[in-house]
Amino acid sequence: MLPFVRILGNNACFSPSLTKKTIAARRQQLFGTLTSSSLLAPPLPTLPFDLITDILCRLPVKYLVQFRCVCKSWNSLISDPKFAEKHLRLSTTRLVHTLTYSNLPYKYILKSCPLHSVFNNLTTNQTAHPITQLKIPWKHVVSFLGSCNGILCLLACGYTGFVTIRLWNPSIRKFNELPYLGKQQGEMYGFGYDAVTNNYKVVVVLRGHGDFFENNVVKVHTLGTCFWKSIQKFPFVCDAWQRVGKCVSGTINWLVAKKYDEKIQHVIVSLDLGNESYKEVLLPPDYGAVDGYIDFHLGVLRDCLCMVFGQDVWVMKEYGNKDSWTKLFTISTSHANHADFAVVNVFQGDQVLLMSIKDYTLKLIFYNFRNDNLEFKLGVFEATEEVCVESLISPCSS
Repeated sequence: MLPFVRILGNNACFSPSLTKKTIAARRQQLFGTLTSSSLLAPPLPTLPFDLITDILCRLPVKYLVQFRCVCKSWNSLISDPKFAEKHLRLSTTRLVHTLTYSNLPYKYILKSCPLHSVFNNLTTNQTAHPITQLKIPWKHVVSFLGSCNGILCLLACGYTGFVTIRLWNPSIRKFNELPYLGKQQGEMYGFGYDAVTNNYKVVVVLRGHGDFFENNVVKVHTLGTCFWKSIQKFPFVCDAWQRVGKCVSGTINWLVAKKYDEKIQHVIVSLDLGNESYKEVLLPPDYGAVDGYIDFHLGVLRDCLCMVFGQDVWVMKEYGNKDSWTKLFTISTSHANHADFAVVNVFQGDQVLLMSIKDYTLKLIFYNFRNDNLEFKLGVFEATEEVCVESLISPCSS
């Protein structure tokens, strides 16, 4: 019988006729065969770190939050503020955030849904499932004070005035409570990004004493500091429907009224967050002074300042240039039905999301301005809402 060798794992069963020299030679031959074919196979190719960064910064936030657990280098990368800024520049997902009153011990629930899912589910009469849902443990009235780069600004206010202001990013479940401002009643608010300091600021206009137009006090908080500072007074009165300013190009804009030769006229006043100074922005042409201002509403469309006057919707294509005001569309009288409209700063193709205000009842509407078709009504609006881009930007520090 010919000698043989059977290999089972690390064990060798052999014929007594094999010499030690033969056994050693065959073991060496077998080891060389295994290592060359499988044990020492060439390693899998690795991606350059820069390419990994380019791939990750294009992913949704919910995945990036999970991927921080993959390894230390990924956790360090995804937690880096510079990576968050790059992700923000590439982010295309817009979220609809709603504040809903709850009878639970937590009085309000903050829900976040992708805008496209809200639109798509409306076509099938389904409810969009939130990707984030947070319980807010505040016992007072809660409202939005604006949003910027994925960060929401929320106010909890009681009957006696301020309670607290918080900055939230629900996508990463982080919040920052701002320093206590006091119990003075706020008239106007704003929240936005200051490109000069690469930081975020919250602005509150407090009601002054005496002459209402002359003694309003303006407080500004810069993210990362522990105080509010006063800036120059604000000689305007706000529109009852326009207490929250709109952030465009490093400015916060309010639709206000101002005295001109004992007459009250409407103007758009802009606060530059960089130098913290005001200027007036001219209204679209042919309007001038208009009595009553319930028909005016400011908004943001495609990162441009927008104004709704009656059923006309205008956009300022180049911020600060009065000649760039362009009438985008007019809501037909058949759809208007004596309602006022405000724009909710988001386009979905030719769809614009509008808020209809009639008899103190709010409704959200998808309006197709290309074919003058009112696509969907979202019914009576029972929750306040805010729309902003999804991001990794932290509200906790600069």
